[in-house]
Amino acid sequence: MKLYYSPGACSLADHIAMHEADLQFDRVRVDLKTKTTESGQKFDDINPKSYVPTLEFDDGQRLTENVAILSWVAQRKPSLGPSGELGTTRLVEMLAFISTEIHKQFGRVFKPTSDEEANAAREKIGQRFALVSNMLQGDYLFGTEASVADAYLFTMLLWAHKVSIDVPQKLADFERRMRARPAVQLALKHEGIE
Repeated sequence: MKLYYSPGACSLADHIAMHEADLQFDRVRVDLKTKTTESGQKFDDINPKSYVPTLEFDDGQRLTENVAILSWVAQRKPSLGPSGELGTTRLVEMLAFISTEIHKQFGRVFKPTSDEEANAAREKIGQRFALVSNMLQGDYLFGTEASVADAYLFTMLLWAHKVSIDVPQKLADFERRMRARPAVQLALKHEGIE
């Protein structure tokens, strides 16, 4: 199994989650500017969407998109998702929220068409972080145990630091807890971050 990633990109969430699940996988670094892998292969031949993450299975099948990959990881290790009758649905709900309401907004900050657009996106991200802060059900999104959604939220908080977006204290504390996790430290080390 191979995870195609770019250091610090949203694929970091999948990288962390796969370590949390104790999955064995190879990492293939992708240069998103040149759209090539570290071996020089054209990344568009692997994922025509032209962005990470991409998870390639040993049989050649590929899975893309954070929501799909993180859901797949939680299926492999159910403790990385909330329990209960609606556990799987609640996980997808949170992953979709992070993807559409936070992750997507960062594109308008990283590559804005105007200052107004960037400022509007920054404001929206701040509002969404405040909402997520209120949704924390303990140390993590779903209580006392980390989930794959926490890996995604952690990645978004790293991006917030990168562009100087303030986050609520509860999320700053959450980020510190996540950073102390061995799986997070290993993924950061593999990606050469910090």
